[in-house]
Amino acid sequence: MKALVVDDDRVLADLVSFTLRREGFQVSQAQDGESALRRWMEDQPDIIILDVNLPKTSPPLDGFTICRKIREQSDVPIILLTVREDEDDIVYGLKVGADDYILKPFSPRQLVARVQAVLRRTARGPISSTLQAGKLTLDADRREARCGEQEPVSLTALECRLLEYMMLHAGHILTIQELIDHIWGPGGGSRDMLRQLVRRLRSKIEPDPSSPVFIETIPGRGYGLKRDPGGTP
Repeated sequence: MKALVVDDDRVLADLVSFTLRREGFQVSQAQDGESALRRWMEDQPDIIILDVNLPKTSPPLDGFTICRKIREQSDVPIILLTVREDEDDIVYGLKVGADDYILKPFSPRQLVARVQAVLRRTARGPISSTLQAGKLTLDADRREARCGEQEPVSLTALECRLLEYMMLHAGHILTIQELIDHIWGPGGGSRDMLRQLVRRLRSKIEPDPSSPVFIETIPGRGYGLKRDPGGTP
């Protein structure tokens, strides 16, 4: 899927872009209203992350104006970013066609959750929250995992987040720091917290947690979910 990030703050734009690329998006950027409209027409993104406060131009092309212009021609999902906390601004943003509104500062984790929720609501992402890898099935909305025909087991929010990320990247090695950043956000979590979380998740989904067949430990690097764990049903 493709995402367009529109923000004149290069540092923030790069952070948002990096976060989305980590989730599998192809990302393009724009720093002002004119280039945003051009990028939207050329790239046809599946979602737009749009800052409200863009550089002043003539004619004015702030985030609200860009959102309205795009919405007149397209139903592409749009998430507005802003430092404004005024309720009138939020209501106005939604009235001109925004699908969601995120106040700065925000965590990468919050951004990813909002993007996924908007894509589900607009049916541009997976309509179902169910993921499958081999015999392992995850229902992220219900926070339930199931192996083959066995009864589903309930997961905590963190366990579900870890398993969902691993299933989305099945067959790939996920570094310890990448997993920590995704689950707890930059500056949160630790190696020991991740190790304990993996242990708890294994105790719920592995037939024999002491000899895991789903979640692999890659010494010195991180963890990974086998591409076809347990065989294809």
